[in-house]
Amino acid sequence: MLTGRSHVSMSGAPLILRLDVTGQPVRWLPWQVAVVLQSRCMVAWSAGETHFTFVGGVNRISGQRSTITISSIIAVKGRLREGENGALVPPLSNRELFQRDGRLCLYCGALHPESMLTRDHVRPLSQGGRDAWNNVVTACKPCNHAKGARTPEQAGMALLAIPYVPNRAEYLVLSNRRILADQMAFLRKRFRRGSPIRDH
Repeated sequence: MLTGRSHVSMSGAPLILRLDVTGQPVRWLPWQVAVVLQSRCMVAWSAGETHFTFVGGVNRISGQRSTITISSIIAVKGRLREGENGALVPPLSNRELFQRDGRLCLYCGALHPESMLTRDHVRPLSQGGRDAWNNVVTACKPCNHAKGARTPEQAGMALLAIPYVPNRAEYLVLSNRRILADQMAFLRKRFRRGSPIRDH
């Protein structure tokens, strides 16, 4: 059972922002994982202003119910597993790509629902392009079809923005639709100067 200022049910509890011990954002954690880390004394420190108290079972000897409180932002002790290092390039998926580009087609500039969007390779794979953040943009289906297996220059279609690799903080914002205010404030401080997703 979850109690606290937010009065959110356990199924609706927001994700917890995990940091490394130096304060760099790593990833989102389900509340259950955060509770386990807290109970095992693996939380080095916390930074969130929002706290959640989880109520457990009753102790047979004392008759008292157990509780554990976790913050919305926690720094976890120990080494990161491979792939958790914030310096690594975040994984590329259509959902985060479309979020990065604000669900705009970067050729016609129109806003579209996700069902009308595609991943376009600026330099096509058939011409040696890579499936990587700095070579992909959001394109609506008609624009992607019109561009075909050509570069924007070959197709006579100008790009409205240059594709870029989001840093770890930016990626965490792109990958979570339910971010608490204190978590967003923490992550925004780690955006690159002039980040296009600052107003997401």
